[in-house]
Amino acid sequence: MIPLIKTLLPSKEELLPKLEEVLYSGYIAQGSVVDEFEAEFAKFIGTKNCLSVNSGTSALHIALILAGVKAGDEVISTAVTAEPTNTVITQIGAKIVWADIDLNTGNLCPDSVESKITNNTKAIMAVDYAGTPINIKRFQEIEEKYGLPIIQDSAHALGASYNGEKLGNHFKYTTFSFQAIKHMTTIDGGMICIKDDKEFEKAKLIRWFGIKKGVSRLDNDINSQGYKYHMNNVNATIGLVQLKSIDRIIEKYIENGKYYDHELQKTEGVELLKYYPESQPSYWLYTLKVERRTDFIKAMADNGIMASELHKRNDVHSIFSDFKTPLPHVDEFEKTWVHIPSGWWVTEKERTKIVESIKKGW
Repeated sequence: MIPLIKTLLPSKEELLPKLEEVLYSGYIAQGSVVDEFEAEFAKFIGTKNCLSVNSGTSALHIALILAGVKAGDEVISTAVTAEPTNTVITQIGAKIVWADIDLNTGNLCPDSVESKITNNTKAIMAVDYAGTPINIKRFQEIEEKYGLPIIQDSAHALGASYNGEKLGNHFKYTTFSFQAIKHMTTIDGGMICIKDDKEFEKAKLIRWFGIKKGVSRLDNDINSQGYKYHMNNVNATIGLVQLKSIDRIIEKYIENGKYYDHELQKTEGVELLKYYPESQPSYWLYTLKVERRTDFIKAMADNGIMASELHKRNDVHSIFSDFKTPLPHVDEFEKTWVHIPSGWWVTEKERTKIVESIKKGW
C-alpha cells in the first residue's frame, strides 16, 4: 500500500552521532542548540524572530495571546482543518465564529470572513490546508482594513510560498508544526514567526513560565502568565539535521503535486483545486474533489493506494456545538474532498500508477 502519510527521519549515520553528542553533553534542556535551530529555520524561511515551541498548538496559543484574545472574545476560523486549530481557541476561552470556505481551495473564503467581523472579533485564524496557501492578498487587505491580526496556521504548508517568499513573511503571526508526519519533524514541536520585535521578546516569556532566560531565578520577577512551551536541545538537534535536506524534501512534494496537477486535468469524475495567483503550494497532501468518494477510496485501496479525507470537519464536534452556523460551501466540499499520496516517498513509478488508477475510474 502506498501510504498517504509517512514519517521522515535522517539516516542513522547523520542523526545518531548528533543525538549522542547532545544527549551526553550535560545540557539537554532548552539551550544553545535551540537557539541555533531557530536561527537556521529563520534563514530557511527568509525572515527573523522565529521562536521554537513544543508543538504547533503551543505556537497557536502564543499567537492568540499576543493578538490580545481573551475569554469571551470572538475568533473567526475554519472548520476545514485539524482539530487543534480550533481547540486552542476554546482553550483560551474565546468563541469560535465559523466562516465558510472557498470551494476552489477548501481554505477560508475572505468574503465570508469579512461578513462575520463584529466589534467582538479579535483575530482571524486562517489555515493553509494540506499545504495550499490561503488567499494572502485578500487577507492582507482585511488585516489592514480592520486592524485585525491574521494568525496564519501553516502547519501543513512548510516551504509553500506567495510572490516568491516562503510563508512566514506575510502576517504578524505564522505558525508551523514539526509533528511526526509533517514535511519535517522534531518528533514533536512547532515554530511561531513573529513580525514585531517587542512581541517576539514577550513570546519568549510566555514560552517559559514568564521567566526571563539568561537572568537567574532569584533575580526574576514573573509579571505575566507563562507556560511550559519550550523546545529542548534534543528535539532541536533533530530539527537541525532535518534542515540540511529540507529544500530537497519539499521539492519532492512539489514535483509530485505538480505532476498530479498536470496529469489529472480533465479526468472524468475529478475536479482539481484552483490555487491563488502567485502562490505555490507545498502539497503536504494532494487534495482533489471526486464523485462518489467512498467508491473512489475503495478503488484506490484495491490498487494498493491509500486515499482518505483524513480530517473531519471541525464544526460537528460536540465541543464546538455552541458555535453552530450554516456553512453551505463546507457542506458541499466535505462530500467530495479527498487526499492522495504526494510525499517524499512517492516514486515516479508510483505516482504514475496513482494517476493511471484514477483514470481507470471507480
